[in-house]
Amino acid sequence: MPDRPLLAITMGDPAGIGPEVTAKALQDKWVYDHVRPFVVGSTAAMSDALRLIGASGSANLAHTIDDVKGEHGTIDVLDLENLDYGSIEPGKISAEAGRAVVEWILRAGELASSGQVQAIATAPINKEACKLAGHSDIGHMEIFQRQTGAKEVATMLTARNLRVVHLTTHKSVRIACDYVTKDNVLAKLKLTDECFKEWGFPNPRIGVAALNPHASDGGLIGDEEANHIAPAVEAAREMGIDATGPVPADSVFPQAIDGKYDAVLAMYHDQGHIPIKVYDFSMSISVNLGLPFIRTSVDHGTAFDIAGKGIADATSMLECIKVAVSLASESKLP
Repeated sequence: MPDRPLLAITMGDPAGIGPEVTAKALQDKWVYDHVRPFVVGSTAAMSDALRLIGASGSANLAHTIDDVKGEHGTIDVLDLENLDYGSIEPGKISAEAGRAVVEWILRAGELASSGQVQAIATAPINKEACKLAGHSDIGHMEIFQRQTGAKEVATMLTARNLRVVHLTTHKSVRIACDYVTKDNVLAKLKLTDECFKEWGFPNPRIGVAALNPHASDGGLIGDEEANHIAPAVEAAREMGIDATGPVPADSVFPQAIDGKYDAVLAMYHDQGHIPIKVYDFSMSISVNLGLPFIRTSVDHGTAFDIAGKGIADATSMLECIKVAVSLASESKLP
């Protein structure tokens, strides 16, 4: 099937469950029927992961993407030969792993930016390991944003029909509150509207979460709603964007699940992450908005406590591959 898009999968921190969930997800024949996947990472790590899960397939060293066969039963690995896998211990933070992981991410970004691959799906990284290796960027999105120079980006989590875009992600709650400004909220509303239209929503309905309890109760509990969020929603509506809010956070997510909104704009990390993970943790994934290429990710961490045990759930990894395939082949968000 020569028309199958090419998908780069970064395998994540080799001391975590990334290689395992990647290997498990790539046992699904559906993947190979719809995409030509390959892993950017360590051939030795992927071989070890296949042994761990008792799979009969093998890891095939691909020196370039031209070597990617994309055949079920074989996991092609673009190996940068930048990791001594024998020095990595499951469940242990390693600067060596952090350095290799960021290099794999940057290589995938280069391939996507140049159009050589149609999408990227990422397994989890360990932020402490990356910091030990000298990298200051907090996560994948920040690494890709720095690499590509993308001006306005956002993280969106999805779980079935619940989709949540975040105004901020990797910031402390105290600092995140300072980012709730009219300009910032309006910028994210414009980005969300633009991306959802590209993904097949003719008139995206966006619910905007309040920052304070009860949407501030008319100013009794904070003023961000009146001074920043409401004016941003009004400005967005004047631009033709179907935005509603500020809606109390304990109401806007149930309303979205019931179908009132196509997406919710959350004001900070946990405000958006908690409802997604309570709604359907295993099916939740991340999709980036604003990057010049498609990037999806699992919505869980490296799970060092179960690394190397063969018990990790690969549902999120498989789902992020499927969403990447849908966006790459049909430009539609499921």
